[in-house]
Amino acid sequence: MKLMIASDIHGSAYYCEKMLACYREEKAEKLLLLGDLLYHGPRNELPRDYDPKAVIAMLNENREELLCVRGNCDAEVDQMVLKFPILADYMILYLDGRMIFATHGHIHNESNLPPLKKGDIILHGHTHVQAMDNCGGHIYLNPGSVSIPKNGNENSYMIYEDGVFTIKNLEGEEIRRFSLREDA
Repeated sequence: MKLMIASDIHGSAYYCEKMLACYREEKAEKLLLLGDLLYHGPRNELPRDYDPKAVIAMLNENREELLCVRGNCDAEVDQMVLKFPILADYMILYLDGRMIFATHGHIHNESNLPPLKKGDIILHGHTHVQAMDNCGGHIYLNPGSVSIPKNGNENSYMIYEDGVFTIKNLEGEEIRRFSLREDA
């Protein structure tokens, strides 16, 4: 399975369109969104081309392709306009025999881990900072932010394919790679 993972669109029509173009170019089977879809949040600057209604339309057009968890900037009122579920605080996936705890990161994160076994993966956005770290017992992955990257990161997304996670910029260029097989 090829999976694209992205987080923190924050209502940017410009970056949502670029993200969806990357999704089509990557030919992934599903797009996993790690929350903060429509609202920019009180701590963030307005992202480029802030237009939540345009983001709603773009995401709804692709609803059959999307898996999503709730971000701290996502609200029940957002679910009223989105035609795919966004209100789950986390999602459990199994890839290559590993459990992946996918969440936004504002509840469960490196400072407040969910129950994980050795080799399990916590995957979240929220920080807007890319991460691929083997933390001894578990693995921490973060695709960074599509629209408002922080700490000098590029606008980015992540691809999972054949046991390898790859962070890419919105031009599709590889930034970092993490192989589950090399970690075993």
